[in-house]
Amino acid sequence: MAAVINHAFRRYLQTTAARRAVQLQGPSAVSGQHEGGYKIWKNLSVLPCVPINHTFGHHERPEFVKYEYLRIRTKRFPWGDGNHSLFHNPHANALPDGYEDEH
Repeated sequence: MAAVINHAFRRYLQTTAARRAVQLQGPSAVSGQHEGGYKIWKNLSVLPCVPINHTFGHHERPEFVKYEYLRIRTKRFPWGDGNHSLFHNPHANALPDGYEDEH
């Protein structure tokens, strides 16, 4: 009876040690192959950037409509003439009176 308990205890220690080794080494120790993992993450990190590149093409700008709730200037910007935002684009960003090149 003692031999059976001794064998069972040794088997328990072996499996516990094997599980602990897998936990410490990570999932690649189980499969033995991890060569392609970085490629998947590289492709997944680049994917969100692809649609952004298509949005910066040349588009017609919308017609200017002077709404009273848009482009409100309660105080001047601390740079330039105080009316242009820091990253102002005269083609895409209208001023409170309209686009710059339409004046």
